[in-house]
Amino acid sequence: MEIVLCVTGSVAAVETVKLARELKRQGAIVKCFMSDDACNIIHPYAMEFATGQDVVLELTGKIEHVKYAKADLVMVAPATVNVISKFAYKIADNPISSLLITALGHDTPILMVPSMHDSMYRSIEENIHKLEEEGIKFVLPRIDEGKAKFPYLRDIVLQTMKQVKNGELTDKKVLVSAGGTYEAIDPVRGITNRSSGKMGIEIAKEAFVRGADVTLVLGEVSVHVPQSIKSIKASSHKQMNEKIMEIIKDFDIFVSAAAVSDFSPSISKKTKTSSSEELELTLKPTNKIINQIKKINSDLVLVGFKAEYGISEDQLIKSAKKQIESSGTDIVVANDLSVDGAGFGSDRNQVILVDHEINKIPLTSKKEIANLLWERIISNLSDI
Repeated sequence: MEIVLCVTGSVAAVETVKLARELKRQGAIVKCFMSDDACNIIHPYAMEFATGQDVVLELTGKIEHVKYAKADLVMVAPATVNVISKFAYKIADNPISSLLITALGHDTPILMVPSMHDSMYRSIEENIHKLEEEGIKFVLPRIDEGKAKFPYLRDIVLQTMKQVKNGELTDKKVLVSAGGTYEAIDPVRGITNRSSGKMGIEIAKEAFVRGADVTLVLGEVSVHVPQSIKSIKASSHKQMNEKIMEIIKDFDIFVSAAAVSDFSPSISKKTKTSSSEELELTLKPTNKIINQIKKINSDLVLVGFKAEYGISEDQLIKSAKKQIESSGTDIVVANDLSVDGAGFGSDRNQVILVDHEINKIPLTSKKEIANLLWERIISNLSDI
């Protein structure tokens, strides 16, 4: 995977050393082009260190704008008003603009990461739309303090990986639920669980990278949610149930990774209960969202999760198969929350994928589990 990183003259250029290093961690070979203005902000030696390669500052007899135009991806980060506008009208008066025009002629994927004052960003929206119509992709900036700020590095990397992957899930609409739900006792108190949302968000990110149109239905989460992925907030069981039922007919795949509460208070008070009062709770069971899905969208691929605590492997598999029978799930991800180093809040998990086969995944990262799960889902899609 070869990525050409073009650095232009925004103060956000200071972030590109870290960006280049992160791209290399993802397995990329990174070649850097720098504009004259970028060199006034960071020294080319910094990018030479970050990429491990000489930096292109001018075009020579090696015709660098042609030599690197067929990379797997050309990224401009940060992308200024100057470079975006010149590219929109195909003005080739510097190495970066010349590279972009040549890459476009080769149908090389191009990714722009704008960073500028918010008013400048608004003023070139026409140029951005013009480039988008030509197939150029943009990572949306973070609009904050009146500035179109450089996105978080993890959001840039996510978009980068999407551009260089083969897109097995292109044209597929994927819904993923993630996080725990919060069931109110009164306006300031409630019951919830320890779900962080990490597993569901990793699953959504992997689907996004593989080309899917992804929507997240989010309960309570404690991790970063990529801005590139559409998200709908649904804090309680009732809200999550309503949102999912409303939109589920429009999706091809639903991964139900949220830890939805099995119980909710029978009465939720409208006013705060005094701490001097005795409080007794009566909990009522909630309906199982996953049991309703196939009744509404029978053609959808449905993936469920089954979490148990302190049971044997055989019992865990039996519990997963029971869900397949009762809910019509096509795949169940089963895990034992008592396993040391796994489960809620952890970066790792140990799971069993259950469908017509049994696939045991030892303790590994949730990112890798998401990858293996999508391999299994895609295999199921090819069998349909």
